Amino acid sequence: MSDPNWWRQAAVYQIYPRSFADANGDGIGDLPGVTSRIPYLKALGIDAVWLSPFYPSALADGGYDVDDYRDVDPRLGTLADFDEMVAALHADGIKVIVDIVPNHSSNRHVWFQEALAAPRHSPARDRYIFREGRGDLPPTDWKSVFGGPAWAQVPDGQWYLHLFAPEQPDFNWRNREVRDDFLTTLRFWSDRGVDGFRVDVANGLAKDLPDPLPADIVDTADLMNGSKRLWDRDEVHEIYAEWRKVFNEYDPPRTAVAEAWVNTAERRVRYASSEGLGQAFNFDLLRADWDPAQFRDIISKNLTEAATSGASSTWVFSNHDVIRHPTRYGLPSGTDQIAWLLSDGRNPPVDLELGLRRAKAATLLMLALPGSAYLYQGEELGLHEVADLPADALQDPTFVRSAGTEKGRDGCRVPLPWTVDGPSFGFGTGKAHLPQPAWFSAYSVEAEEADPAAILHVYRRALDVRRRSQAAEELEWWGNPGEPVLHFVRPGGWQSITNFGPHPVALPAGTVLVSSGPLDDGHLPTDTTVWIGPA
Repeated sequence: MSDPNWWRQAAVYQIYPRSFADANGDGIGDLPGVTSRIPYLKALGIDAVWLSPFYPSALADGGYDVDDYRDVDPRLGTLADFDEMVAALHADGIKVIVDIVPNHSSNRHVWFQEALAAPRHSPARDRYIFREGRGDLPPTDWKSVFGGPAWAQVPDGQWYLHLFAPEQPDFNWRNREVRDDFLTTLRFWSDRGVDGFRVDVANGLAKDLPDPLPADIVDTADLMNGSKRLWDRDEVHEIYAEWRKVFNEYDPPRTAVAEAWVNTAERRVRYASSEGLGQAFNFDLLRADWDPAQFRDIISKNLTEAATSGASSTWVFSNHDVIRHPTRYGLPSGTDQIAWLLSDGRNPPVDLELGLRRAKAATLLMLALPGSAYLYQGEELGLHEVADLPADALQDPTFVRSAGTEKGRDGCRVPLPWTVDGPSFGFGTGKAHLPQPAWFSAYSVEAEEADPAAILHVYRRALDVRRRSQAAEELEWWGNPGEPVLHFVRPGGWQSITNFGPHPVALPAGTVLVSSGPLDDGHLPTDTTVWIGPA
């Protein structure tokens, strides 16, 4: 039997397949491209990959508009390619986590097409959330996450709910057929060797929307107590209890991690229950300022939360939805990041050196923490946000839905640079689906592998030490809250020290295992993290 607890302190590498590696030269990354880069992933030292959606899709939302939950987009490969990729990853000891998108399908899904062709109040429409409007107006004035109305009208006059893009109609999770079909999907991928699932919009499935809707219905309930009509309702956990039974049919049990943007640790703990998904993303460090007090408080609270739920904590600084953290740390505190993107990254300018130095220090601190560490493709190269993508290249629906007042997330989704030159820096043999800047050359895998001081080598050393040094899921703080240095020790005497202050600090005795930057004659410079082993 494989270790059923492999996920608890795993280093998980997120792959956005369309932007990772292009094997056939069409400008879009694909599954054979992932397979071709497994030696790189093995050398990096990660424990698992998480694949963002690779399902058939019109790409109205980067693949999160799914046409068929049990197939591969032909542009990305075939089911046979998927099976080959999983076998190759497993052969090198790397687990596989896939994205599952249960809140909504695409409007091209066979069920939604059936719903459009079916009459009001039909079983086909009951799989989604159709309601009558208020005369010529939608049922409510609610807004979608991507901007604009949360309702779209169909030819016979009814409206359907889409909390995201109109091409993403929300499922009706009160419908038994919907629930059963997703159980089938979970088994389909688990039978193909998938080790776990990342659950998109996990807090959105259960909704309180009576039919017909009252004319004065609102959604102003308190997000703290599970009474909100659209988000984080208590009954969502009945759905995940059924999923857990499916996960436990396998040996070892399949894992899951919830993407659940909730307001309190107490609410998040419920998604991480061993009777539910088992783990939930913690985005608190991602949203924190570069401040030792915030970091210490967040770490302490989340470790307590994890102990309460019986899960392990999760840590993340970058993913496919946020500005890359070397860029965030290079901007002045309090910067309006939406406005900054709209300025093409010019106002205010990014301090690239400061941002990268802090990003390396933050990641090294994170990798020392007990729990799962989630890394986003390209962060090991120190990639910054590509903020100056032209409007005609943007693909994120946020840009259109917000009438150009938000630029969207494409800047962190630009295809990776593998070589110092070539039409797409080794991503493929032709141009990439999003334009890559010239400065990618210096951040390419080829360039960094030739430079012993490059950030890629910091990640490789850290992940190697992390794997060999893991111990019980606990830490002991050294020093007092409020100090500019965060210093903790893991069982076995492995210490992590991060200097947030303006002046170098003396290092304790011991063996330097890895550092995020050069040390200064026995001192730890500002914005630097070091790991110290026993003397």
